[in-house]
Amino acid sequence: MTPQQSDAAHAPLLAQPARRLDRPAVASSELQSAAPPVAAPNPSLAKRYPARVSGPVVPHELGWGRRLLAWGIYGLIKLTATTLRCRLEIDPAFGQAARGPVVFIVWHNRLPLCLIAYRLLLQVRGRPHQLAAMVSASQDGAVVARILELFGAQPVRGSTSRRGPQALLELTTWAERDYDLALTPDGPRGPCYVVQPGPILLARLTGLPIIPVSYSLSWKIRLNTWDRFQVPLPGSRFHIKVGAPVWVPRNSPDEQMESLRAQLQEQLRSLTED
Repeated sequence: MTPQQSDAAHAPLLAQPARRLDRPAVASSELQSAAPPVAAPNPSLAKRYPARVSGPVVPHELGWGRRLLAWGIYGLIKLTATTLRCRLEIDPAFGQAARGPVVFIVWHNRLPLCLIAYRLLLQVRGRPHQLAAMVSASQDGAVVARILELFGAQPVRGSTSRRGPQALLELTTWAERDYDLALTPDGPRGPCYVVQPGPILLARLTGLPIIPVSYSLSWKIRLNTWDRFQVPLPGSRFHIKVGAPVWVPRNSPDEQMESLRAQLQEQLRSLTED
């Protein structure tokens, strides 16, 4: 598919009001039956996500102040999105995987507009809005989780430092329900633009292809954070790039997984323009 300007075509979609996604109710007994037994954890997950504490890790809940903050950020994203000049560039190989659920990855510093990009991709794919995304179990992650809910997505709390194995197993249950999955491969603490093992492990568990996505902005503010977080400005050119799918065989040995991780990192970096 060749790149094309889509200001007029995408404006109605970006201006749509938020809607809550009718998610399947998952009882604790159902989740336990759908996910691999907790008593026998996957050795690969345990190796790459070592336990930091004893006992279960409970994600931070959201107080009223942070709820207001989440609503404010959500409103600003929606308002800014209506002013963007959008361009969508898709690798031709994406069509092989576009009809089914996939694992999307996007750099941590490009979180603000990732759900806007997802909505635009849904137009191309013709799939329903069904997305489950991994979000940090920290206090800041609670704000991001609420924003995801406002956009109609399902947050799954966890990261490399907190609830990593549990979050990956929860994501597999959403994949079984035909949901797309998403995570930031370099989050939540970096290093910036370095893909961690999480996406490769998730793809091996689910059998879904990994789709690297990045975007560039002509007007933005870059914060003084570990990832140089990008805040979009109104009226910016919003150039979205979607890469070719990366498949991870379920029986991949560790050596092959590291090779695929490096391949995925190289491809995502090639899509990224700062």
